[in-house]
Amino acid sequence: MVMKSDDKGSIKMEHGAGGEGMRELLKLVLRYFNFNFNGEKGNNGVKVEVPLEALDDSAVVDHIVFTTDSHTVKPLFFPGGDIGTLAIAGTVNDIAVMGAEPLCLSAAFVIEEGFAFSDFERILDSMKRTCEEAEVPVVTGDTKVVEGGAVEKIVVNTSAMGRRTEALEENLKEVRKYRESVGNWLLDSNLREGDKIIVSGYIGDHGVALLSFREGFGFDTELKSDITPLNGLIYEVLEVGGVVAMKDPTRGGLANLLNEFSEKSKVGILIEEERIPIRESVRNACEMLGIDPLEVGNEGKVVMGVVKEKAEDVLDALKGTEKGKDAEIIGSVTKKVRGVVMKTRIGGRRIVEPPIADPVPRIC
Repeated sequence: MVMKSDDKGSIKMEHGAGGEGMRELLKLVLRYFNFNFNGEKGNNGVKVEVPLEALDDSAVVDHIVFTTDSHTVKPLFFPGGDIGTLAIAGTVNDIAVMGAEPLCLSAAFVIEEGFAFSDFERILDSMKRTCEEAEVPVVTGDTKVVEGGAVEKIVVNTSAMGRRTEALEENLKEVRKYRESVGNWLLDSNLREGDKIIVSGYIGDHGVALLSFREGFGFDTELKSDITPLNGLIYEVLEVGGVVAMKDPTRGGLANLLNEFSEKSKVGILIEEERIPIRESVRNACEMLGIDPLEVGNEGKVVMGVVKEKAEDVLDALKGTEKGKDAEIIGSVTKKVRGVVMKTRIGGRRIVEPPIADPVPRIC
């Protein structure tokens, strides 16, 4: 699928769902918003350290980390969370995975006429409680009300700002004990030969729980979304040191994330199927629906690239926390493969392709 600015076609769901479809849409966006600062100061004196074209989870401008996200989840309320929880936690996490401390948030609402005040208040309450858990306040925002049919009930946009921390500095200092050079931030392009890949816990919970509730499948009545702010967990890991890259596997899941790591770092990644934490209920549901659990979106997990010398220490730190107790080292960076390859349970190997789109749409 190649999209050009003069195409007569239209934007489809897969263009916003992670994977290859969304990459094509972003290529079009970057055609207009690629300002080529290259780490230098622009005409306004602002230095862009991590630009839009890097397609990391946040930009960095004059040491300030900045991100924005819009949320259209369906349904609005589901086991383990709602659109409000999702908006706050997801945006906080986008700042935290850069190695920064989230400072504050904005919240903007596009609300369809006729939306119940009780539902709106329920969303606001979820946002408030998630802000309190993350210890990051909402400080500005906006509301718009539109006629019926213009949106689906409500769209929530959240943005956040963050800053460097001493923990990030100490983490990078630890990395430099084992590597000659590393950048100033935790970027997708930082992986090198020998680095270990760690996932903080079970994958697929969010997407499968939401799909089961939305469609009434009832795969596992106990299965809930994993939505949670991860800035506290990430801070503890950075204090241990050795992390070079970090990302939360949202749209497109683990498969899309690892392919982004591989493509941007220009390395191969070999993972082991038996070491990837997946609940049996999630695995069974995915098999029944013909979905690859590696492609299912998550909202409360983080994937890290760690220098091999510190991988076990980072794993121990994760396992010592409630949110990282199920963490595992799932693979490593190697020149022996191209792209992302998985060693299967039966001893074979299969290529892990980036998904065309998230198999469970409208989950974030």
